[in-house]
Amino acid sequence: MPTDAAADRREFLLQVLRLGGLSAGTLGVGAWLGSRSRRPEDTGAITLERSSGVAPDLSLPELVVIQNGEPAQLARAAFDALGGVRRFVGRGDVVMVKPNVGWDRTAEQAANTNPQLLGEVIRLCRDAGAKKVVVSDVSCNETVTCFERSGIAEAARSQGAEVILPEARRFKEVDLRGDALGVWPVLEPFLEADKVINLPIAKHHSLTGVTLGMKNWYGILGGQRSRLHQRINESLADLAAFMQPTLTVVDAFRVLMRNGPTGGSLADVEERRTVVASTDPVAVDAYVAKAFWDLDFRRLGFLRLAEERGLGKMNFEEVRSRIVDLAAS
Repeated sequence: MPTDAAADRREFLLQVLRLGGLSAGTLGVGAWLGSRSRRPEDTGAITLERSSGVAPDLSLPELVVIQNGEPAQLARAAFDALGGVRRFVGRGDVVMVKPNVGWDRTAEQAANTNPQLLGEVIRLCRDAGAKKVVVSDVSCNETVTCFERSGIAEAARSQGAEVILPEARRFKEVDLRGDALGVWPVLEPFLEADKVINLPIAKHHSLTGVTLGMKNWYGILGGQRSRLHQRINESLADLAAFMQPTLTVVDAFRVLMRNGPTGGSLADVEERRTVVASTDPVAVDAYVAKAFWDLDFRRLGFLRLAEERGLGKMNFEEVRSRIVDLAAS
């Protein structure tokens, strides 16, 4: 159980949002999953040791909540509060920015990452001296339509990023060495980047409760991803352990509160004008799940498994945090 001080700290973090007007076939699948867990010597799959994280800095927050701004303002303020974009992106880096571009939806329907937020993140990376910024995702609906209708393709290209669509030739078989995920096709740009910025949108999800940063990693995989839902929590923890991003920036400018992850009805969308960013991918998901949906992180299995693997802290009140209200500045 948290201490009184920790409980007070958690309530303070959550209250910031509330005061701002924010409302709160099994056997067959098991056999198939087993077949996806072959060792690389059987398949020719590659193995990788990945970590694109940055060194901790005790003088800086690990989690920031930026409120009451337009998407580009929110992005700039988030990087500034965490020490500046050059803390995360160096001159000559190849940067992979991973939005959620899963669905044939407009920005107003809040099923995909806000394109204005994406565009500003790309601009900041390029200003920091990135050699190249790449944007990609494996969509659930038809890919070209998703990238175009969402506004993601235009936003990325207008800021000089390379948009890579998930053609078959761009996947490599990789041994993810997870509990649920063994050898899987992974989109190649995610394997080649020096830095990886995870840019999910905050959404309700009918299976996991929410889809945030960790769930966004499903978009690096090819194959029949829907079958992984049989062991969804283990799969998400496996992907988080493999990716270990440089930074997670959760888009909560518009939030799909109900009927996710696809959405469609504007009645399910609430404008929150918020970004939550963190170097701790577990804490940021735990915070957003609690702040917007009042979901107890102890009941979200993927967070518990990720913490057990040393990927971050579920108890977000334990991480250094900062609140920035742009309307008050």
